[in-house]
Amino acid sequence: MRIDRVIQEAREDRELAPYGMRSANSRGRRYPEAEHPLRTRYQRDRDRVIHCSSFRRLEYKTQVFVNHEGDNYRTRLTHSLEAAQIGRTVARALGLNEELTEALCLGHDLGHTPFGHSGEKVMSELMREHGGFEHNRQTSRILEVLEERYPDFPGLNLTWEVREGLIKHRPDSDATAPPEYAPGECPTLEAQLVDFVDEVAYNNHDIDDGIASGMLGVDALRSVALFREAHDEVLERGLEDANIVRHQVVRRIIDRCSNDLIDTTLSSLKTAGARSVEDARRAGRRLVAYTPAMHGQVRELKEFLFKNLYRHYRVVRMGDKAGRILRDLFHSYAGEPLQLPPHVQERIPKDGLHRVVCDYIAGMTDRFALDEHRKLFDPLVKV
Repeated sequence: MRIDRVIQEAREDRELAPYGMRSANSRGRRYPEAEHPLRTRYQRDRDRVIHCSSFRRLEYKTQVFVNHEGDNYRTRLTHSLEAAQIGRTVARALGLNEELTEALCLGHDLGHTPFGHSGEKVMSELMREHGGFEHNRQTSRILEVLEERYPDFPGLNLTWEVREGLIKHRPDSDATAPPEYAPGECPTLEAQLVDFVDEVAYNNHDIDDGIASGMLGVDALRSVALFREAHDEVLERGLEDANIVRHQVVRRIIDRCSNDLIDTTLSSLKTAGARSVEDARRAGRRLVAYTPAMHGQVRELKEFLFKNLYRHYRVVRMGDKAGRILRDLFHSYAGEPLQLPPHVQERIPKDGLHRVVCDYIAGMTDRFALDEHRKLFDPLVKV
């Protein structure tokens, strides 16, 4: 039997929870398109994200460790894939739409600059007088304007729910979303979920990479309750190989966070009496949540990682170096726009010089930014 879009939509209607977002009920796309015969709307959105050039470039964008520091450390791309895997698991357990969740997870980091959060901080400083910079808004700009793959419209023309979910990636953005995206309403439960699984993914892969790099020690990490409890469970099995122990600890923390998230969210939905997507959107608060105890443990872990990994002198050195590189590039391009590639220069009359320079730099990979800096500032390197 040929499983087409209509059959899949009927399956969604049967199998999703009442508050799970049905692809057939989407508010649609900004530019009308014929439906695909095989794929649902959110499957199509996910596939458009996967095939876009901005997604491919995440392979060479920093998560914590710059690409040339080692091939085994996470990048923005592998982070997005890990978040999507966790997101699908939790969405399935909650009866939510897995494809919508996956599209949001895979697309949520497209707007990040090279060199991780250090790059974003510098870009925000550089753009302060020119409209600002924030990576979630940049993600939307990429998906709605900058990606050029179709003859009839700019961007990827994703569904309203995906675009809204990316704009409202963080809870504090619900009230300040642009008028098009229902400011004051919570996004779909799938979008609310992505905020948590993003955090679960990066907390745990940063533990993994931090230990593997030697920047984090197991003894120091045992001061964190969430790590210590998982570590004790692994040691009780008599495992001795340090690599196996590390991976098993991370696995247990992810499981513990995911299960707490599932159970607490189900309880929250019941308490709120949410029996539909609209009930969840208009509940007055986000319903995807941890228990207070888990929230406290996750906060403790994040504070530890901030102090001991993100502020480690090696990471800070790389961040400071990245800042100098991005500032040099920005001022050089803004001072002489003819250094920009012709297809980039073409956007200046419409979008303004500084926004175009920002778009160009934000879209760079780490290694492209390094190569470009050498070309512009090292007289012995060919331009």
